[in-house]
Amino acid sequence: SLSLADRATIANMGPEYGATCGIFPIDQKTLDYMEFTGRDAAEVALVKAYCQAQGMWRDANSADPIFTHTLDLDLSAVEPSLAGPKRPQDRVALSNAAQAFDSVLAEFNGADRREAVAGADYELEDGAVVIAAITSCTNTSNPSVLIGAGLVAKKANELGLKTKPWVKTSLAPGSQVVTDYLEAAGLQDHLDDLGFNLVGYGCTTCIGNSGPLPGPIAAAVEKGDLVVTSVLSGNRNFEGRVSPHTRGNYLASPPLVVAYALAGNMKIDITREAIGQDKDGKD
Repeated sequence: SLSLADRATIANMGPEYGATCGIFPIDQKTLDYMEFTGRDAAEVALVKAYCQAQGMWRDANSADPIFTHTLDLDLSAVEPSLAGPKRPQDRVALSNAAQAFDSVLAEFNGADRREAVAGADYELEDGAVVIAAITSCTNTSNPSVLIGAGLVAKKANELGLKTKPWVKTSLAPGSQVVTDYLEAAGLQDHLDDLGFNLVGYGCTTCIGNSGPLPGPIAAAVEKGDLVVTSVLSGNRNFEGRVSPHTRGNYLASPPLVVAYALAGNMKIDITREAIGQDKDGKD
């Protein structure tokens, strides 16, 4: 049974999966939510009685509705995915993301290029992840994925991994409740250590509010005409929306946002290749 957050996510993201909207019947989960948020027993009982009388109630004994089409989904075939580089409906399997970016790169300029960053001891190259943002969007509505991001950060810190210096990181959850449970779980400190510091609550990166890239990074991108990227847990990645400097923008789960901040480049296959070295120099 889907949680209220799950339902909100599916309903809000309707256009991305080809629907006008997502509709859910009223069931026990609805009443549980009403009780949890302080409605009195009489009001809860009235909602149930009304919905049953109107044929809007659903439980295990309800008849299956009649649909014009039904779809079957083999859950064993589901795998981690990204969406990009320009549209939220362009799903890319995580295991194929690096290879897919090679095709994107070919469309832009056909060759890997590098450019020195003024005042730094590294070069910036095509595919570099310059923005990694955990956002407030519907992709981040469930605590499981934010806890997952915190656990990735915790593991990275224990191993001595660091985010790449050219990655601009941020954390902008949709609610102060997120801050409360990340702190209560002891995970906010781990996210802070990797640069995922709280920058505010609400929409940020996927409406272009991530702010400018550091001057030397932006200058290197412009001078080298580099195809650099962002990875964000948002729901919109249209070209030019995230940043004028990122020509590839990928939507991902919060744990993957942290992983790509550590890897620092979309050309790294994080399902097979090392994303960095630990404090002992091991991949």
